[in-house]
Amino acid sequence: MRITPSVLNANLANLESEIARIPSADGIHLDVMDNRFVPNLTFGLPVIECVRKATTAFLDVHLMIAEVDRWAPGYAEIGCDSVTFHIEASDAPIKLARELRALGSRASMALRPATPIEPYADLLGELDMVLVMSVEPGFGGQKFLDLVLPKLRRTRELVARTGQDIWIQVDGGISEATIERCVDAGADTFVAGSAVYSAADPDAMVRALKAQAAAQQDAAHHHG
Repeated sequence: MRITPSVLNANLANLESEIARIPSADGIHLDVMDNRFVPNLTFGLPVIECVRKATTAFLDVHLMIAEVDRWAPGYAEIGCDSVTFHIEASDAPIKLARELRALGSRASMALRPATPIEPYADLLGELDMVLVMSVEPGFGGQKFLDLVLPKLRRTRELVARTGQDIWIQVDGGISEATIERCVDAGADTFVAGSAVYSAADPDAMVRALKAQAAAQQDAAHHHG
């Protein structure tokens, strides 16, 4: 069980210190938005390049951008550990996934809530992670959409069939109130933004979410 908090709702004027506040995190989720693929604008390559120089943390970059085939390799080139492209924005996803891996990054595919997983079953073997969005991408602080839980289950089944260790990440409205449902549906990697950075002690919240996810996983195993 991995917790990769999003800095979207952190103090973006001081990213280095905000990342330092969550040493227990399994990675830092960085939301790149271009005001074309999603109706919001955050930060891009120059900011993340500075973040990369400032931390040894696992950088999990989520590209919510148009023309992702053109831009994604640059994030692998500067040393991001995982680069996620939206399947809806990619014209050549297999080529892109292979390019990201060749540059030393993990390759990850993201799906908007209404995008089905089934058409992409055959390319899962090219990936290191699948990100199932549990809100419409664009803004932090949104309410979790329960309608993605069946899709998470189907994603878990398709991933299991590959026989490979492919992470299943869920992003949007993840908190102590929703994480157990996601564990039950098959997710193992969780993006939490508001829940972490609105907490009095963000790192304590990271540890609490991880413990809660692990306990739920154990309970599921014991009850078959």
